[in-house]
Amino acid sequence: MSATDHSAIRPLPRHGPRGRQVDPKALAELTRLLGGTGLRKDQLVEYLHRIQDRFGAISKGQLCALASLLGLSQADVWDVASFYAHFNLVEDEQRPSTKPIRVRVCTNPSCAMAGAESLWNSLSQTPAAGVQVERSPCIGHCTGAPAVQVGENSLQYASVESVQAAIASGDCAPRIPAGLGLEGYRTGGGYRLLERCRNHSLQAQQVIDELELAGLRGLGGAGFPAARKWQSVRQQTGPRYLVVNADEGEPGTCKDRHYLESDPHRMLEGMLVAAWVVDAQRCYLYLRDEYPGIRQLLITEIAALEREQIIPAGYVELRRGAGAYICGEESALIESLEGKRGFPRQRPPFVAEQGLFGQPTLVNNVETLYRVREILEHGGQWFSDLGRRGQQGVLSFSVSGRVQNPGVKQAPAGITLQELIDEYCGGMSEGHRLAAYLPGGASGGILPARLANLPLGFGTLQEHGCFIGSAAVLVLSDQDDLRGLVKNLTHFFREESCGQCSPCRLGSDRLLRLVGERQWNHELIKELAELMADSSICGLGQAACNPALSIIRFFPELLAAKENHP
Repeated sequence: MSATDHSAIRPLPRHGPRGRQVDPKALAELTRLLGGTGLRKDQLVEYLHRIQDRFGAISKGQLCALASLLGLSQADVWDVASFYAHFNLVEDEQRPSTKPIRVRVCTNPSCAMAGAESLWNSLSQTPAAGVQVERSPCIGHCTGAPAVQVGENSLQYASVESVQAAIASGDCAPRIPAGLGLEGYRTGGGYRLLERCRNHSLQAQQVIDELELAGLRGLGGAGFPAARKWQSVRQQTGPRYLVVNADEGEPGTCKDRHYLESDPHRMLEGMLVAAWVVDAQRCYLYLRDEYPGIRQLLITEIAALEREQIIPAGYVELRRGAGAYICGEESALIESLEGKRGFPRQRPPFVAEQGLFGQPTLVNNVETLYRVREILEHGGQWFSDLGRRGQQGVLSFSVSGRVQNPGVKQAPAGITLQELIDEYCGGMSEGHRLAAYLPGGASGGILPARLANLPLGFGTLQEHGCFIGSAAVLVLSDQDDLRGLVKNLTHFFREESCGQCSPCRLGSDRLLRLVGERQWNHELIKELAELMADSSICGLGQAACNPALSIIRFFPELLAAKENHP
């Protein structure tokens, strides 16, 4: 046969359609688990959770079957499942015969300062059969560092012994908080405010005016005035939605956990008042996956509201995050609610105009909604006057690090770091001298001890290259390695970058290499920071360089000492 004679070439017969076909066994398995009808594409992340909760992992065959059930492409389902860190994706032949125990060791700064690296090294060396040990970013138990999750059981002040004991006994269930239930909350006057709104004793504009007088802001990090946001959504053409952002993933932040564990109905009433003001068709509560105990508590308390006919059945929909820090950004959170990867959206349009399902959407943080009742009961001026040094109201500071009494501290906005330590935290830990502090979590920058008398509030720290953010305060002493801290934070940003925009995806990786060098290239770091701040889509890339810039600005002696050391 000549080189050009193709007459003898015969393609192999094809006995079915191209591409991976649905395994009937996997399809039947998921149909039993999820139901075969009425499935919604926007609940893709929820279905992935249910599969993993049942089997301990998600196989490719199950992803294929799920795509078939939802009428989505296999590529779309894989894109979503592989985006979120909490989904354990495996080949079909690697499906575990029994559900493994996943042990997540938090190694972010608060826990790292408390010995998390040593704990991680010990636990990861020889894990028992059926145990998966993983590094984890912040799990929201910063004030009890080091923190470890064994299954859904969150251990504070964890040790090798306590973790191994939990594994050995199979103690993997979440601890359901003993929060104030509906009956107790109503006994203390709860839901009277909502009743006043619904019977028109209060008008929607009155509510907005009081919030404006109070100076209430978004308390998840951005600090946008709440009254302006509510007004903006209310003016849009319906239908409208309300979304509660309970995905606090900023390292060092645990205030929302505190309020949801102790008094969930105060937040829920604030949510329902907000929903009434903007005439929201439905409320969605997006809770981070690291809070399984709170999830169970909220399921119970939302059901109680339905049972007492305070809300219609299904009016509040509880959703789970899946380990993506970027979903704390409101448009990325909305993408996740729609069953997609948590990619921040280009703006405009803003979510107040085109948010969930393309409709006007009010997105508020847990603490913001938690404050609504007290403001409307006592008056906006009363709340505003609680602040110091020209700041309005109170803030919830998640204080961790080298203090005697870490925890969530409700203190006046405008308080200084020194006052916060002395008045609320019992002073510095014994043997430690204040050297520096993070005023606003991982992205809020680092300030030196000589600036411990700056007021902590919105707009007070910008001239120093920092901001208050979620008010997660990490106190550092003369015994802490600040360069190591910056490397830890930069690694976090690189790992949590969603990868959508090149400046953040490539810039965070380049930054990690730069801060890992013995001799920092100051000019290159500054140039990279400017590029990322100007061209990244969202705040992650825009603020990722802040810790490194703070070291260059306030701690040049640390760089000089390292660079001159052989």
